[in-house]
Amino acid sequence: MSIALAKEVLKIEAEGVLSLIDRVGTEFEKAIDLIMNCPSRVIITGIGKSGIIGQKIAATLNSTGTASFFLHPVEAMHGDLGIVDPRDVVLAISYSGETAELNTLLTSLKNRGTSIIAMTGGEKSRLACFADAVLDVAVPQEACPLGLAPTASTTATLAMGDALAVVLLDKKQFKKSDFLRNHPGGSLGERLNAKVSEVMLTGDLVPRVSGETPLREAIAVLNEKNLGAVLIVSDQAKVTGIVTDGDIRRLITKNEDVDALQATDVMTPGPKTITGARLAADALSIMQRHEVTILPVEDNDGQLTGILHLHDLLGKGEFRLLV
Repeated sequence: MSIALAKEVLKIEAEGVLSLIDRVGTEFEKAIDLIMNCPSRVIITGIGKSGIIGQKIAATLNSTGTASFFLHPVEAMHGDLGIVDPRDVVLAISYSGETAELNTLLTSLKNRGTSIIAMTGGEKSRLACFADAVLDVAVPQEACPLGLAPTASTTATLAMGDALAVVLLDKKQFKKSDFLRNHPGGSLGERLNAKVSEVMLTGDLVPRVSGETPLREAIAVLNEKNLGAVLIVSDQAKVTGIVTDGDIRRLITKNEDVDALQATDVMTPGPKTITGARLAADALSIMQRHEVTILPVEDNDGQLTGILHLHDLLGKGEFRLLV
């Protein structure tokens, strides 16, 4: 009997999610457009089980490139409403659409000019009337035999939130490298299985100067980029050397005249490098073997394409060199 009931629950919940497919249409597109055109954040709000589902949706949006946070309707009406910007988009969740605390909050938000997306099973509810876009998450039935505990409906709401997050991820061209940067404390195995090109820093984030750069200017770049080193790069974009925090400390203890020196005078020539096509695990191995925390990244022609710090591999504050 227990097994049969469990299977029936799963069947009902699966049917609830599948029933949403035919209802994903113009309102869903409106919701996506509102979020894509939002210059600020997505605020998720809801009470009870809907609020718990909302917190998970907010977490998923954050990790996939859409800035969001959860706002409890009651706390909002007692001061937290001050964190809402009129440019924000609010995703309000209520299966009935008639949750009093939520609708009271939405009245205040509407007066501020905030855009509202409703996720509800009540298409003609008060919540739906407030909304600029309505995502219908109605299910044929709840899995609870009493029809009281939200079961299939919360599963369907969660699935609709995932659909939103994934479509936004695709439209924003969110990449695996972006995901890894948002999860510095995530699975080490996942991070080390990525290619170096997916986790390295590029462009203006790379600390670099020419060999003729005055040492004081090189130190300024080192401090600005805050990676603990600055790369010395030739006119052909080849890495010829590296100057680290340690090099500068040792120089100061010798009472050298910093203003009389160029970057090449104190650099370590021929630093260890890696190509972007290799695995992050290979980079970690090189760092551990040579007791370094920085690797310049080169292409097949030996030209600089990026830089990799140990923090990007293991998460800031979570590493130690194994020697």
